Amino acid sequence: MDQTAKAKIVAIVNQKGGVGKTTTAVNLATCLAMAGKRTLLVDLDPQANTTSFIGIDKAKIKGSTYELLSGQNPILDIIVDTQVEGLQLVPSHLRLVGAEIELINVERREFLLQAALNRVRDRYEYILIDCPPSLNLLTINALTASDSVLIPMQCEYFAMEGLGLLMHTITMIREKLNPSLTIEGVVLTMYDTRLRLTKQVEDEVRKFFADKVYQTVINRNVRLSEAPSFGKPIVLYDMLSTGAENYIRLAKEVLAS
Repeated sequence: MDQTAKAKIVAIVNQKGGVGKTTTAVNLATCLAMAGKRTLLVDLDPQANTTSFIGIDKAKIKGSTYELLSGQNPILDIIVDTQVEGLQLVPSHLRLVGAEIELINVERREFLLQAALNRVRDRYEYILIDCPPSLNLLTINALTASDSVLIPMQCEYFAMEGLGLLMHTITMIREKLNPSLTIEGVVLTMYDTRLRLTKQVEDEVRKFFADKVYQTVINRNVRLSEAPSFGKPIVLYDMLSTGAENYIRLAKEVLAS
């Protein structure tokens, strides 16, 4: 990407919890940075799991996405470096829980994140936003600010449940707030080749989304599930694991798209 070009902004969204959304946000951002792409990761989830996962001590941060959206701190004061060269983070904090209520009467409240990211967009090649597991004002801010949406979907029962609501939200955002929003891709997570159900879910998702589904799948992997508790992306925790291999391949697909 040209040095003067603006970053591609991708929201990682699924209102269902436990689908590998944060795992995908952290590990994909890490792999993009390790591929030489200047990358910013935005933690928009009040649980701040992305912030912990990348190894940032929440007690030591000067500001978070809460201060950013509430207008208390400019984005350049909040961005922190991570242990991954080329990867920076806008951390989150539990304080973000109150943002939705506090911002309800703010003018153009759906555009707060977009305005903040526009100030730093020319500094990066990729900006990934980890959204909360709900379709609330925070997620709407992410979708309004983004060029595209990446949807992690788990290979389990009810994977498609709630998908209609997500697609309806994306359509609504296109109509009212962000007409150029596209689907970046769908990544199948928690993939277990031993289970017949996995193949059934894969067939269903590929039928629904067609060529928008990445060829790379994220396998169930013990090392991948251990990595967050050590505050390390999988490629730093165990470079030789299946999980690391999966996310490196996924990053290559994203870069090629």
